[in-house]
Amino acid sequence: MEINIDQIVYWEWEFIKLNATLVYSWAVMVVLVSVSWFVSRDLTEGTGISRKQALIESLVVVIQKQIEETTQEKTDRYLPFIGTLFLFILVSNLISVIPGVYSPTASLSTTAALAISVFVAVPIFGITSRGVKSYFHNYVKPTPLMLPFNIIGELSRTLALAVRLFGNIMSGSLIVAILLSLSPLFFPVVMQAFGLLIGVIQAYVFAILALVYIASASRIHNTEETDSTEIINPQSK
Repeated sequence: MEINIDQIVYWEWEFIKLNATLVYSWAVMVVLVSVSWFVSRDLTEGTGISRKQALIESLVVVIQKQIEETTQEKTDRYLPFIGTLFLFILVSNLISVIPGVYSPTASLSTTAALAISVFVAVPIFGITSRGVKSYFHNYVKPTPLMLPFNIIGELSRTLALAVRLFGNIMSGSLIVAILLSLSPLFFPVVMQAFGLLIGVIQAYVFAILALVYIASASRIHNTEETDSTEIINPQSK
């Protein structure tokens, strides 16, 4: 078994390498786009909907419910990014059960890219909700001395997102390979089922943490607005 799937190279030309991480990352994206097109090309309204439409609507409702319960806000702002993030990680984690197929999330480069996308999304959502000045002013509260600590906090949670997902997926695949060499009949089946469960949980945890980081900016903004209103109009209660 290859511990680092970045080392599995299918094609190479000078400094350009096409490794397993790139191949299966793009394969997951192609699958998601193709399935999305297939299930959305003939959507209908009313009660007479197809089974595939009912299935995809159920999935969207579940994701919306989780977003609403976590943020206590409308889901429209967060659904496209968080939903895509969750589905990509979920499919990436689960395809490892197919013989000869590698999970792209078993590569640190993939999980780092996902974590960086969250790192970039946080200020984008925060700035669109609060404005540039209000968002960056939060980094120097309650004193400008907190600026380096707040920056370190942003970087450390990004690193934690990448390492957590990579460690869990890679270690799960490694354990299955070890058990396969020791007992090729029974243990691998159990561990594959356990790996599927871990894959679902890790996709959920990553998406929820990303949602919490992103939604916190809007929540702070709403709190500031509420406090300002109470100061201006203390008799409004």
